[in-house]
Amino acid sequence: MCEFNVNEHFRLTAKTFFAIEKHIIDSGLGEDKDNFETIKKRLIEPPVLNAKEFAEECIYVILAGGFRQKIAKRKFSEIMSFINGGGEVCERNLLLIFRNVNKIRAIIKIWNERKKFRDGFYEQKTESEKLSYLAKLPHIGEITKNHLARNLGISNVKYDVWIQRLGIALGKSDLKEGFPLNENVKKLCDKMFAQIEKATGLNKGYIDVVLWKACQIGLLKFGVTV
Repeated sequence: MCEFNVNEHFRLTAKTFFAIEKHIIDSGLGEDKDNFETIKKRLIEPPVLNAKEFAEECIYVILAGGFRQKIAKRKFSEIMSFINGGGEVCERNLLLIFRNVNKIRAIIKIWNERKKFRDGFYEQKTESEKLSYLAKLPHIGEITKNHLARNLGISNVKYDVWIQRLGIALGKSDLKEGFPLNENVKKLCDKMFAQIEKATGLNKGYIDVVLWKACQIGLLKFGVTV
């Protein structure tokens, strides 16, 4: 696999971004819950989901928080297969699939109240109101809300530690990534996204997905000099 070294000479231009995107797709790694093309289309034309679809998006990001994507996708598939097969949605059954009590309890609540949560989301008028609403859902919160929002079609930034690290590196700052999110780190990330949006014509939600994946698989390397 080729690598892009994020050092003092590195510049994230449109050409570099598209090269990164192409390499990820050609390597068969261009996906989150869905593939890059689906994510891109969803952020251009946000879908209106039914209660079941809304619950599935919530369940996936609950599983994904703090776990490897491969594991989250597998457990999501197993849980949804069980539910769609008519299995009783209760702790006893779901803990046999995924042994995390807090997450399973949140998943059960999301599923049982899926219509209420779905309707509540679409009742929100602005993007800011929708993000605030998502943050109050079971086991979502202030960080995971960004991942869920993007999967629902809202073009926003997840501010994962990888994205923070990239924003810091490109901003040539000595700040450190971490949570709670440092406001100055956020400003560096926002500046980075604004520049790439202008250069590529893409929205920041999709750019976030591509850059996160590039960092996560080691396509973007940090601290390497040339």
